[in-house]
Amino acid sequence: MRQRLQAACILLLSTLLAACAATPYQPLAKGYGYSEQKLESDRYRVAFAGNGQTSQDAVQNYLMYRAAELTLQNGRDYFVLVGTSTQGEQGRSPDVGVGIGGFRFGGRGGLGIGIGTSTGGDKTAYRAQAEILLRSGTKPADDPQAFDARDIKSNLEAQISRPPSS
Repeated sequence: MRQRLQAACILLLSTLLAACAATPYQPLAKGYGYSEQKLESDRYRVAFAGNGQTSQDAVQNYLMYRAAELTLQNGRDYFVLVGTSTQGEQGRSPDVGVGIGGFRFGGRGGLGIGIGTSTGGDKTAYRAQAEILLRSGTKPADDPQAFDARDIKSNLEAQISRPPSS
């Protein structure tokens, strides 16, 4: 019985902690993650939506990383940003606290679990969007809106937080 209760507590705690984490780099799921839409043969709209725990920098990095991935997946070498935007939406984000304690009294023991929530503070959920043109060949050195896809992937890889594997 005690082992089942401990397992249930661990599962509950890990679920609550996962709910408070920043959005990982993942395809769009439950309103968070990356998405893309093909507009023309070489033009895409790419977006990344983060939750209130995801920083604006992370959202913008994930957007650029996805643009680089998409470019390489299409057999191209670089992409050109045609237009970008980042929006932040204020919202109240709940904070969750969990406490687990045990006691022993006269040979008998017990385990107590407490869960508390609050409305938390104001959190900003960021969403970034860009239109990109996919190009082949060497990136033009004089175009500040052109980005080498391999360089972007290589330089941002260490900052990409992926979801835990199941």
